[in-house]
Amino acid sequence: MAAQITLYGISNCDQVKKARAWLTQQEIGYIFHDFKKSGVDRPLLEQWLQQIPWDTLLNRRGTTWRVLSEERRASVVDVESAIAVMMETPSIIKRPVLVTATRCVCGFSDDLYHQIFKP
Repeated sequence: MAAQITLYGISNCDQVKKARAWLTQQEIGYIFHDFKKSGVDRPLLEQWLQQIPWDTLLNRRGTTWRVLSEERRASVVDVESAIAVMMETPSIIKRPVLVTATRCVCGFSDDLYHQIFKP
């Protein structure tokens, strides 16, 4: 039995759409978890943060970050404050997050996925 692959993100996100299309094209089975609908919890974030630095997982380039108050943005200074804002506002998480049996990465690029799934 193949290891479970889970792709986390938001269904209308362009990068998530690209990642899903890539996985489907390569005939790689996966489970999709829409964290805007199903949320994220602390244990899941902590699992991701074992392999992804908090300041990489936290998307400071997106609209969600920009609409936070200046005071709220300034309060995100470490892993604890990053976890808090990601749990409050899951759409601030850089997407997609791909979890395989051995890796956890965020973002999508053709090269990255080829590297992860090379035969």
